[in-house]
Amino acid sequence: MKLDDAAARLEALGNPTRLKIYRILVRAGEEGMPVGRLQDRLEIAASTLSHHLKSLVAVGLVTQTREGTTLVCHTNYDLMRGLIDYMVEECCAEGTCPPRVSKTSKAAA
Repeated sequence: MKLDDAAARLEALGNPTRLKIYRILVRAGEEGMPVGRLQDRLEIAASTLSHHLKSLVAVGLVTQTREGTTLVCHTNYDLMRGLIDYMVEECCAEGTCPPRVSKTSKAAA
C-alpha cells in the first residue's frame, strides 16, 4: 500500500461519525447493511449519512450495491486488512516491541 493511500483512508476514518459508520459495517459482515437500517442505527439525517458514506466509498473502504430499490453498504475487508497490515508491518523494526497487554489484563488492573 502506498503512503498517500494509507493517509487518505486513515483521514476518512479520522472523523468520529465515519469511524462509527465503518465499525457498524465491519460488524455487519459480508452481507453488509442497507443504508436505511444504517441510518436508523445512527439516528442521523439521510443527507449527513450520505456525505459520510461518500467519503468512505471514495477511499475504497466501503462499497455499495443496489438490491432492487435498496442500497446496501459493504466493508471492503481486503482493503481493511491491507491498511492494518501496512500500519504494523514495520512494528519495532528498529527496536524491541513492548509486551502485549491483553484485554483481560487491562480489565483486572
